[in-house]
Amino acid sequence: MHTTAARALTGQDYKTLSLAALGGALEFYDFIIFVFFANAIGQLFFPPEMPDWLRTLQTFGIFAAGYVVRPLGGIVMAHFGDLLGRKRMFTLSILLMSVPTLAIGLLPTYAGIGLAAPILLLLMRVLQGAAVGGEVPGAWVFVSEHVPARHTGYACGVLTAGLTVGILLGSLVATALNTAYTPAEVADGAWRIPFLLGGVFGLGSMYLRRWLHETPVFAELQQRKALAAEMPLKAVLRGHRAGVIVSMLLTWMLSACIVVVILMTPALLQKIYHVAPRTSLLANTVATIGLALGCIVFGALSDRLGSRPVLLAGSLVLAACIWVFYTTLRTQPELLLPLYGLTGFFVGVVGAVPRVLVLAFPPQVRFSGLSFSYNLSYAIFGGLTPVLVTLLLKNDPLGPAYYVIAICGVGMLTALFVRPRKD
Repeated sequence: MHTTAARALTGQDYKTLSLAALGGALEFYDFIIFVFFANAIGQLFFPPEMPDWLRTLQTFGIFAAGYVVRPLGGIVMAHFGDLLGRKRMFTLSILLMSVPTLAIGLLPTYAGIGLAAPILLLLMRVLQGAAVGGEVPGAWVFVSEHVPARHTGYACGVLTAGLTVGILLGSLVATALNTAYTPAEVADGAWRIPFLLGGVFGLGSMYLRRWLHETPVFAELQQRKALAAEMPLKAVLRGHRAGVIVSMLLTWMLSACIVVVILMTPALLQKIYHVAPRTSLLANTVATIGLALGCIVFGALSDRLGSRPVLLAGSLVLAACIWVFYTTLRTQPELLLPLYGLTGFFVGVVGAVPRVLVLAFPPQVRFSGLSFSYNLSYAIFGGLTPVLVTLLLKNDPLGPAYYVIAICGVGMLTALFVRPRKD
């Protein structure tokens, strides 16, 4: 098979990786930009007489709806990806994300159409959630089946770094917009700009993806008429339950580390350590860049050394880093940037996770197995993590550190059950 050939990465491989990572970055930007403008959206899409707490609750409820439908969207798109082709679903996912993002930027507000405004907003968010549920697993499968097998970890690490850049891009755009416009101007219409940009860029990325080719693995399965003979998810649940369990546990580690260290820590720095908002956001930018680099480094190391030793060693070092980070800041706040950057880099150990997920399932049901495991785990543990961390904080300001260290332990134990698969 093409992917098992012992060859170096070619120009076509790098082109595929670049287009896939670019599309992933823009799609993740489209998915998360909502949260940066939640306050303005809440004021505009709900009745003005509504209590502020209820408006905030409903706004974040609409944001959370995108996570709730991720498993369903991922399973449906993966089903057809295993039967009709990776490229078709890979292209469909970015279209399904770009159009709703563009539509949000054009939606009338409550003042214009009343209750139809939040209902349409919810519908667009549901479509976004379905799209991202197919994009991430689909992208990992797509790039891993294009490159030589000995570069699977590197390819998945580059793709994961692209998703991370999408989060960074959203943060930078939100910061720039809030710097250029007053809060009144943002509410008056400037909030639409990032959604319109995201929609246009996403459609442009979809156009670029038309130059990508179907993966050699799927093409060969199709030629040999070796595609799944039954519903792919049924085959996964019957014959690959161990792969599902390992994949879900490692996805728990991936989601928890990113949610706590990258997404929640800036707010915790301001609340617990009284760090200025601007300083905490700057430090978070450094950590996010470190995460992107770490994903590539640890993904490449998993190719050379194997996923098990990389996950074992990387998780151990990450646990040590997160402990040093949270215990040092109270007495040495001047070390915030280097410590946060270093911790972000070692969170990049999650860049070795996609290689395990990809190799946990045979090609015939790979998309369905990966998508089901990843999205179900993300929906459960991604949603529970903020709640658990908040409960831990009630008793100890080091609660986030304890949680991440425990999750690193889960990752290390799960790594012991990782077995290499030869396609």
